[in-house]
Amino acid sequence: MLQFKSVFFWLFSVLLLLSCTSAPDPTPTRPNVLFISVDDLRPELGVYGNTVVKTPHMDALANSGSFFSHHYVQVPTCGASRYSLMTGLRPQKKIHISNSAFYEETASKKEVERPESFVHHLKRNGYTTVGIGKISHSVDGWVYDYDDQPSDVKEMPHSWDRFIFNPWKWKTGWNAFFGYANGESRQTQKKQVKPYEIGTVSDDGYPDGLILNSALSELKKLKAAKKPFFLGVGFFKPHLPFNAPKKYWDLYERSAIPIAPDPFIPEGVHQKSMGRMGEFYNYESGDEKPNFDRAISDDYARKLIHGYYASISYIDQLVGKLLAELKALDMDQNTMIVLWGDHGWHLGNDLKWGKHTLFERSLKSTLIIKIPEFSPAMSEVNAVVESVDIFPTIMEYCGIEAPYKLDGNSLIDYVKSIPHENEEMAYGYFKDGVSIRTPHYRLTKFYRKEKPTLELYDHRSDPQENKNIATGNEEVIKTLMPLLDAATPAFYKKRKEH
Repeated sequence: MLQFKSVFFWLFSVLLLLSCTSAPDPTPTRPNVLFISVDDLRPELGVYGNTVVKTPHMDALANSGSFFSHHYVQVPTCGASRYSLMTGLRPQKKIHISNSAFYEETASKKEVERPESFVHHLKRNGYTTVGIGKISHSVDGWVYDYDDQPSDVKEMPHSWDRFIFNPWKWKTGWNAFFGYANGESRQTQKKQVKPYEIGTVSDDGYPDGLILNSALSELKKLKAAKKPFFLGVGFFKPHLPFNAPKKYWDLYERSAIPIAPDPFIPEGVHQKSMGRMGEFYNYESGDEKPNFDRAISDDYARKLIHGYYASISYIDQLVGKLLAELKALDMDQNTMIVLWGDHGWHLGNDLKWGKHTLFERSLKSTLIIKIPEFSPAMSEVNAVVESVDIFPTIMEYCGIEAPYKLDGNSLIDYVKSIPHENEEMAYGYFKDGVSIRTPHYRLTKFYRKEKPTLELYDHRSDPQENKNIATGNEEVIKTLMPLLDAATPAFYKKRKEH
């Protein structure tokens, strides 16, 4: 009898063990999200066709995932572009086209049912959310002016479990953002600085190297925590000043760097469409001062583009180290990677040095998405897409329902190379104008007294947008105008049209 009980107990134990090991996990692991934002990164990478710039790591990421060759931001300025990204909405109020969008709409606000951002929504759905560097507008998460000391007001108070930034010798986040290798900044030097620097320092000698170090440390912590996470890493460069360690400048032979092929204001365009270059003028010790009367010298143009490219190569190296650590920690097979530029930049195109226009150069930026289990048939996606599409893309991949009606559409089908029926349109907003980009055209409408108030560009024959062809193409405008008007917020329509 005792022997029978022993055999019975043994069989019962084996069956119990088998049932436990074969039972499905009731809480399957959700994917992680690594979001990398790169300030002022127009699509100036090798995979986008630039044969001069050195970006091996971002190129490799693009080739292993999907890169979008016609991705457009909603607003060509940092804070507003990031606000549309985070909310998944095109501008609805005047403040939404300003760098103060987060300050006015999320800072100091109580938590309500509607999340302040897609990061907030992920947090509510069980994700650990960590931000490092410039993800929204403030580089360290606090609301304060460039020249002030940090406040105790959080820019996105409900989104982050942890927000991290190490200002080191620059002491404040904004000083670091505009920092030079010696610990000074544009602010501390009262604008008496050049818009570039060849730093005799290591990667850690500028703030972006510190951002990387924090990101590497956080990855290890997130690995140990064994919870799904969203990690946002916001690099500063290639935003002005074009400061990078010397070894990245040394990658380039300056004489081989091409300058803008269109250093002139487009034909049939009022100068007001070009905006201003106030950001560039904050560097008063520059070799030359650009203006809209004539182009700067070719030598100085090459020097500035050299600095922009060196800054991109610096960030490329940091991105490479970040992705290598993700793989070394065996987290790459369960992590969605999104690399996003918050807008473009005119590198002497249209006589402009800066952003803040409704031209292709300002609105078009880098977007790369890698989802590990998908091997796209083609890495390059030519469809016209917008930054507001990123929110629904992340939600779909993470299996989370959107918290409200979003303006964008998920890009997952593009990544999977699945046929789609999305209308290919992208909208841009700034100051007194609204723009729509379709596969063939860009139509921009200005609410101002200066003529012309309509600009039309045919990208099949004029991809640089060098000639406004609104006059004589009324039928095209008639077709596009209802689409433009449908996405024009009320605050524009209230302006007096001259």
